[in-house]
Amino acid sequence: MTKKYLAAVFITVGLAGAGSTAFAQNWSGPYIGGYVNSTRLPGHDETLTFDANLDGKYGDTVNTAGGVNAFSPGFCDGKPQGATPVDGCRKEDSQVGFGVRVGYDWQGGQWVYGVLAEIASIDLSDSVTGFSTTPAAYTFTREIDSLIAVRGRIGYAYNKYLFYTTAGYAWADIDRTFATTNTLNSFKATDGDDGKGYQVGLGVETHINSRWLLGVEYLHTSLNDDGVVVRAGPSANTFASNPFLIANTMGTDMKRTDNKFENDALVVTVTYRFGGM
Repeated sequence: MTKKYLAAVFITVGLAGAGSTAFAQNWSGPYIGGYVNSTRLPGHDETLTFDANLDGKYGDTVNTAGGVNAFSPGFCDGKPQGATPVDGCRKEDSQVGFGVRVGYDWQGGQWVYGVLAEIASIDLSDSVTGFSTTPAAYTFTREIDSLIAVRGRIGYAYNKYLFYTTAGYAWADIDRTFATTNTLNSFKATDGDDGKGYQVGLGVETHINSRWLLGVEYLHTSLNDDGVVVRAGPSANTFASNPFLIANTMGTDMKRTDNKFENDALVVTVTYRFGGM
């Protein structure tokens, strides 16, 4: 979502409002709407964290038998294209989705208060990869296909426009997976709970006529993600010198460092309001 794209959408909203015929503005009553969204992940440098002695405390260094950090090759955001950092990682791109919402507004003078509920399809994937000296790649991925939100909003009506802020509760079923090119160790993963968190945003709507409205929103979503914990343990192929087994012969637990699944969305809305003129 570029600044040019955002500016173009606001100009579209402005032209739609400027071109509409004059009528008494009414922001009260129930409404139903649909929208398209462009969703992307915020940029961040995530890594993996380790519990090498299985004491429940993360932040350990996984060392080789020679005392070298086994994950010294580093980490990357995205899915690996090979077993080494030289092969690179494929970053997740912005996704275009859609959604529906229903809501109700109350108007007092130029102030408008409301509540809404919506479900959005976003098909968003977020991965982080660690590279070991083996060489091998270890990838944690989390995905959401749909997002449910219940929010309140408060706005100020000016002429044909409503400028508003919105905030509320968000929920998503997070699908978590783990993949590795390591064929020496055994790997056992635990799953986490659903992602629960919040949404905040800003928006503007304009009347096209007495019933139909066009709008644009920016929404930030933050979901708690207790995430997958993966234990790299022994197998028939491992030796005592295996880095994951040196501190504890039962293995090493690892997980991603970021326990928040966040995304930013640009949303273009079309709404039908059931209120009167």
